[in-house]
Amino acid sequence: MARNDILMAIDLYKPFTNPITKETFRCISSTPEAYTMEWKVDPGGYVPFEHVHVAQDEIFHVEKGEIRAMINRKEVHGWTGDTVTAPRGVRHIAYNDKQVPLVCLVEYKPGLDHYTTMQCFAGLTLDGQIDRRGLVNIPKIMYLLKRGDILSLPRPAFAPDFLFRLGMNFFFVFGSILGWESLYKKYTYKS
Repeated sequence: MARNDILMAIDLYKPFTNPITKETFRCISSTPEAYTMEWKVDPGGYVPFEHVHVAQDEIFHVEKGEIRAMINRKEVHGWTGDTVTAPRGVRHIAYNDKQVPLVCLVEYKPGLDHYTTMQCFAGLTLDGQIDRRGLVNIPKIMYLLKRGDILSLPRPAFAPDFLFRLGMNFFFVFGSILGWESLYKKYTYKS
């Protein structure tokens, strides 16, 4: 195997950035109880789609700046020292529409397998598999989530659970035919 072909799992303790959404992510800790990351959002940065965490609460501890979020269609603001929570199963999206960076410690509780979810998300982001809005390649992330039998599922708020799971099953078959297993191994180093 050539040096460039060596499989290297994504190390989430090293920061990675989505250049379009202006978000930088860095894992602080990962346990079954909680996955904790530092989330930096440059001015004008945003989460690219409203989503739901099926089995986890997402808790934003604002360390610097101001977060503006829509949680269950209600606008919520958090300033330095505040905590903003998006309970499991509730639609939400967040923005930094201020002129200073936003820095939060974000916890996902329980932690479940969120490290693997984030490895897949990071891998696609780092490989440039993002659209003009900064959203990762939908068919590939759906394949990867199904392939990993992920419990920490984030799903788009507009997609009912049954439709999302149907899509994961479809793209799992599609991706299996196209050889996307190599992406899962590359990002997670699991076989």
